[in-house]
Amino acid sequence: MSTVLEVQGLVTSFPGEGGRVPVVDGVDLRIESGEVLALVGESGCGKSVAALSCLRLVPRPGRIEAGRIAVNGRDILPLPVPEMRRVRGHEVSMIFQEPMTSLNPVTHVGDQVVEAIRLHEKVSHAAARGRALELFRRVGIPDPEDRLDAFPHQLSGGLKQRVVIAMALATLPKLLIADEPTTALDVTIQAQILQLLRDLQREYRMAVWLITHDLGIVNELADRVAVMYAGRIVEQGSRLDVLARAAHPYTRGLLRSMPARATPGERLAEIPGVVPPPDEWPAGCRFATRCEWAFEPCTGQVPDATDLSGGHRAWCHAVARERGG
Repeated sequence: MSTVLEVQGLVTSFPGEGGRVPVVDGVDLRIESGEVLALVGESGCGKSVAALSCLRLVPRPGRIEAGRIAVNGRDILPLPVPEMRRVRGHEVSMIFQEPMTSLNPVTHVGDQVVEAIRLHEKVSHAAARGRALELFRRVGIPDPEDRLDAFPHQLSGGLKQRVVIAMALATLPKLLIADEPTTALDVTIQAQILQLLRDLQREYRMAVWLITHDLGIVNELADRVAVMYAGRIVEQGSRLDVLARAAHPYTRGLLRSMPARATPGERLAEIPGVVPPPDEWPAGCRFATRCEWAFEPCTGQVPDATDLSGGHRAWCHAVARERGG
């Protein structure tokens, strides 16, 4: 397999009261062709900012401070803007959280897919419209000929999400970033969208970067999992390693809070507290203030990675101590 995306030491910051504050802080990630990497964590931990950084779409006044982002082996940070625009959509596409914010409310959805195709390929409007029709069929939009001329407000949430997926697939990107792709959809539609993503990933052998807080979705789709907390990766490994042999206390807390693991009639387990805002992140392990395992080094010293087995790693002083590190 070839590496589609490699992120090394990524730091992305926003202004805070005391100066610029890193929201993504020293993140390393790698995604191979044909695999699904899930980035998991609570809201506010920096998952979406990490993804936007990899497309150089961080909203101002945010900015990438440090690191390297390579797409198909090429560092994209030094690229001029016109070249970066060709990378987006052609090599990497993104499905955003809310489909309504991704679609122009006053333009037919078919025309929006046509525009995405013609932006990257020199084809006629008729040829691009034919491609858009085939994409609508492929993503399971009923009556696709009629839907091409629909406005976003005329479609259900599930159909809008299928349009967004069709747009993202318009130029067969090597990497598809799916940021909470089933947010605001009911359970039945969620299952349909997840099945569609699974089928498309296998058919086109795309790499997929799935961003979610839902470990049930991770269990269905992911090959590998990275767990993020307060701007840093705290655990990483295969789906089986992370979900069945979780080492970091934060990952264990996320797993305990899953409804599927709860005993009927009992209160769901929860992680005490909330993710602190970036300008209040602790100096050492950022989970220390919420962690039942915390001891002296946790509050002042950033933990190093502890290698567990087969690429499974955790950044935790308690895990290191347990392993004799």
